[in-house]
Amino acid sequence: MAAQVNDSTASENESLDLSVNEEILASYTGPIPKHVAIIMDGNGRWAKSRGMKRIRGHHEGAHAVRRVVESCRYFGVEVLTLYAFSAQNWSRPRDEVSGLMTLFDIYIRRERKRLIQNQVGLKVIGDRSKLSPKLQRSIAALEEATSQDPKMYLQVAVSYGGREEILRASRELARAAKEGKIDPDAITEDDFERFLYTTGCPDPDLMIRTSGEVRISNFLLWQLAYSEIYVTDVLWPDFDEAQLVTAFNSFGSRERRFGLTGEQVQEEPSDSE
Repeated sequence: MAAQVNDSTASENESLDLSVNEEILASYTGPIPKHVAIIMDGNGRWAKSRGMKRIRGHHEGAHAVRRVVESCRYFGVEVLTLYAFSAQNWSRPRDEVSGLMTLFDIYIRRERKRLIQNQVGLKVIGDRSKLSPKLQRSIAALEEATSQDPKMYLQVAVSYGGREEILRASRELARAAKEGKIDPDAITEDDFERFLYTTGCPDPDLMIRTSGEVRISNFLLWQLAYSEIYVTDVLWPDFDEAQLVTAFNSFGSRERRFGLTGEQVQEEPSDSE
């Protein structure tokens, strides 16, 4: 169930290092999704519309990442997953790919202190084998540095694809069955999820996509089964705390049924009962 904004969350926010407008965030008092997933789309179009190179849009998009991370931390979101670079993005022009990898490395070094201070634990999901050894070391070091009692997890999907993740999990599960570690006829969803990159993580309650594209682009195909989806025409570099509040308002107005009828949902006891 989604959590509500409460006094304990507000008091905890006093110790956070935030650069966002807290008055805007405080205007929202509805249910808070435990897990928010975002397809950060529109960086290239943002730059092109201003006569700039596409990589400039990605640099501006990094500022939006900070705003959203801090805003979700303020709200008490447990997990924020950002789709940064897909498995298919390796086919983009070489200079753009190189620039994105450089930008990711810069983000890791620049945000290290802020992530630690705000108790945000970093986890990178995807096929790391395609990343440079230097970047892999930087990721592992920051994951370790932010692993001590995090209040929110920041999952960054890099070299990630939903189909690729499912295939990877299927191979691991088949290997375990072949080795006699699991009975194929007794395999459950929980067994399968243990082999996903997101193992141990709740499924997203809310998936946000910027730039107006109405598709999920191979993102968290297993995990998004019952997620609420919010699409905005706003390009990612322009997505800020006000835009996040708008998305949360949409989320808070919906009735989540998970296959049940509206009447059944209304009859379910609340968490406080």
